[in-house]
Amino acid sequence: MSEKDLLNSLAILEAIEKIEQYSHPHQSAEQWVNDQKSYDACLMNFVVIGEMSAKMSSVFLEQHKNIEWNKIKAFRNIIAHDYLGIDSKEVWQIVQNKLPDLKIQLKQITGK
Repeated sequence: MSEKDLLNSLAILEAIEKIEQYSHPHQSAEQWVNDQKSYDACLMNFVVIGEMSAKMSSVFLEQHKNIEWNKIKAFRNIIAHDYLGIDSKEVWQIVQNKLPDLKIQLKQITGK
């Protein structure tokens, strides 16, 4: 793995951990979205995840096809360009169901 891909992977892991920290106290999407600072902070970290994903080398992306890189980048675009149209319940489901798997995969890849 190149140093650039490693650093991007570590930045994604850091963003995932921040999202976990900011969303953890909440039990539902409704509760979470009402904590505007935490919700906004999580969305910003999703943008970071998408940005770092876009900077991965084609070799890295090819080696790790099991990760849905295109969906990650597309989600970043939705947050950045359609902020008012974001479905908080859908984002909550991503936080609860998709991020843990991505975190595990990246930890295995980076050895962290």
